[in-house]
Amino acid sequence: MSDPDGILATPLRTIARDLRPRGVPSDYVELAALVAETGAVEVIVGLPIDLAGREGPAAAKVRRYVRGLSRYLAPIPVLVTDERMSTAAATRRLSEHGVRGKRRRAVVDQAAAVEILQGWLDGVRRQRDA
Repeated sequence: MSDPDGILATPLRTIARDLRPRGVPSDYVELAALVAETGAVEVIVGLPIDLAGREGPAAAKVRRYVRGLSRYLAPIPVLVTDERMSTAAATRRLSEHGVRGKRRRAVVDQAAAVEILQGWLDGVRRQRDA
């Protein structure tokens, strides 16, 4: 999540995807609870785009997920943003801070989410300042 001014992204917690839902996926329910708890005004989802800038099968899956999540979280907007290199950047940043092995694997998804959101926040700020 970010601070109220939309300047700094910070980790919250990892929510596992419900790959075999019966009814509403449990990750939708958990995300809705987090949105309510934190007062979130938007949800940002990383879109896996390849290094050439194309969307492949993984991006199509994310877009389907976002369509369902958008219906569930309405009227809160669910937006997508390029997540290229977010895991690599997160892994590098964790290594620079001495986080290795099992500890790094446990938090790399949160760190990648921070990279994704921070990139989105920075992009919004650049557009606003232009």
